[in-house]
Amino acid sequence: MLSLIWAIIVGFIAGLIARALHPGDDKAGFIVTTLLGIGGSLLATYAGRLLGWYSANEAAGFIFSVIGAIIVLVIYNFARKKV
Repeated sequence: MLSLIWAIIVGFIAGLIARALHPGDDKAGFIVTTLLGIGGSLLATYAGRLLGWYSANEAAGFIFSVIGAIIVLVIYNFARKKV
């Protein structure tokens, strides 16, 4: 449970950093960016567990969480342009 809370906190910060690092015109607001960062952190945590990089009670590291948040942000922007 604590690893999930840690992933959410790191995801919040990672979302803000991902938005700053992601090039282009991003119209997502603060809340959407935060949610995408949390989603990216959770994605990084569970992907790392599937790949064997993290144990069952371990959250993703900060850098991998930022990378996951950037991936989710790119997918979000791509999906938003298609609609």
